[in-house]
Amino acid sequence: MSLKNKLATTLLSSAVGLAASLGATTTMAAQNYVTIGTGGQTGVYYVVGQSICRLVNRGSKDHNIKCTAPSTGGSVANINAIREGQQDMGMTQSDWQYYAGKGEKHDSFKAKGPFKDLRALFSVHPEPFTVIARADSGVETFADLAGKRVNLNNPGSGTRGTMELIMAEMGWDKGTFKLAAELKAAEQAQALCDNKLDVMLYSVGHPSGAIKEATTSCDSKLIPVTGPAIDKLVNGNDFYAPATIPGGMYRGTDSDTTTFGNAATMVTSANVDNETVYQVVKAVFDNFDRFKRLHPAFNNLKPQDMIKNGLSAPLHDGAVRYYKEKGWM
Repeated sequence: MSLKNKLATTLLSSAVGLAASLGATTTMAAQNYVTIGTGGQTGVYYVVGQSICRLVNRGSKDHNIKCTAPSTGGSVANINAIREGQQDMGMTQSDWQYYAGKGEKHDSFKAKGPFKDLRALFSVHPEPFTVIARADSGVETFADLAGKRVNLNNPGSGTRGTMELIMAEMGWDKGTFKLAAELKAAEQAQALCDNKLDVMLYSVGHPSGAIKEATTSCDSKLIPVTGPAIDKLVNGNDFYAPATIPGGMYRGTDSDTTTFGNAATMVTSANVDNETVYQVVKAVFDNFDRFKRLHPAFNNLKPQDMIKNGLSAPLHDGAVRYYKEKGWM
C-alpha cells in the first residue's frame, strides 16, 4: 500500500472513530437524569416517588429520562435540596410548600428568604397529622403528651415542622416532654414498641406501614388531635383542614380518630426544564389507573383535584402544558 493510501486509510479510520466517539457522547449527553426526593422508607412519600419513577422509567426509550427517588429527610429537606440544585423534584406537605414560598416559619426558609422559583406539579393524597401512643402510656388526649416521651421526628421532616407549629400554639417547648426524641419516621415504631417512647407522630397518608407496624407489634392506639390550638391552626390556614382516620384501620383503634391535616404535594424549581417536567407529569397521568393501584392512599385521587388542592406555588410551565393538552385548564 502506498504512503498516500496508508494515510487515507488512517484518516478514514480516525474519522470513523471520532464520529463514533461523538455519537456516543451525544447519546450520553441526551440522557436526562431526574431525582425525586421522598421521605422515610416506611412512609407514603417514598411510595409516591418510587411509583412516579417506575412510570417515568417505563417510557425511557421514548423520552430518554431516567428517574431515581431516594429516601430523604422529608418535606423541608426536599425543598431545600431543590433550591440548592441537589434534587430536581420532591414531595412536601402543602403547609411547607406555602411557607417556603413566603420564606417563613422554618429557620432555613427565613435565612434564605422567599423561594420565588418554587413551582408546583400536583398534589397527591391527604395527610392527617397522626398521634400513636402506647396503651400503657396514660395518653388519652393530645394535651396528655406533656411530660411524656415523644418522638418529634427528625429536623427537616414535615411532621417535625408541623409539630413545632402546634407546640408554639400550645406554649410548649422541648422541655415540656420527659423526652423529646428526634428519630426518623422509619425508626419510631420499633422505639415505641421497645418502650423507649410513649408517643410517635406522623403526618402521613393512610394506611401507613409504619403505623401498622406500631399497632400490630405492641399495644398502642391513635389519639385525637383536637383543642383550641388545633382549631386556631386550621381556621387560620387554607392548607389545613379537619381530617378523620377511619376506625378499624389499625389494631387497637376501633372508632374514628379526629385530627387535622394537609395534602402531600409534588414540587420542583422553575430552573428544571419544561420538557423534563412535561414528561414526568405525562408519565403519571397517562398511566393514572396504574398509579392509583400502587398504594391504597391513592384510591380516591382525581386529576382535576390534584392540580388545584393544596398548591400555593405557581404551577410549572411544563405541567401547565400537559394540563392544557388534557383540557383541565
